[in-house]
Amino acid sequence: MNVVLIGYRGTGKSTTGKIVAARLGRILVSTDAEIVKLDGQSIPEIVEQNGWEYFRDLEAKVCQELAGQTGLVVDTGGGAILRSRNVEVLKETGRLFWLTASVSTITERIGQDSQRPSLTGVKSFLDEIQDVLRERTPKYQAAADYVIETDGRSVTQVADEILARL
Repeated sequence: MNVVLIGYRGTGKSTTGKIVAARLGRILVSTDAEIVKLDGQSIPEIVEQNGWEYFRDLEAKVCQELAGQTGLVVDTGGGAILRSRNVEVLKETGRLFWLTASVSTITERIGQDSQRPSLTGVKSFLDEIQDVLRERTPKYQAAADYVIETDGRSVTQVADEILARL
């Protein structure tokens, strides 16, 4: 069985995933890192040159490949849940943990990250986070086996809760 972390950018998936993987003695796999390996370009380059739809196609391919393996901790990109097929295949071999955080926490965590291209290209940073979260929250809720709040909690506390729920 895989431990699959879902949630918006900046909710703590990557950092928490490292701790959970270490404690379980498992390999941590980032879908975003796998996409970069597959395409040979950074995420901003992929999106700029080919668009978000192409990126989502690569993401679907990676999700399919990871779902065919077991014993992993999978750190998904924030939009992996946008395609229902990704959720279906990840659930075949995994439990999905939705990490949540408030807009202000997300803004604090990702405000300076240049490796996270705009999802809309037209809105302010704060408006984009609010709008995208509003759109994605029902999808995260539908996909999640467990919901883990990360606001005001240490990464260790979040990892402890995931491990307790396993």
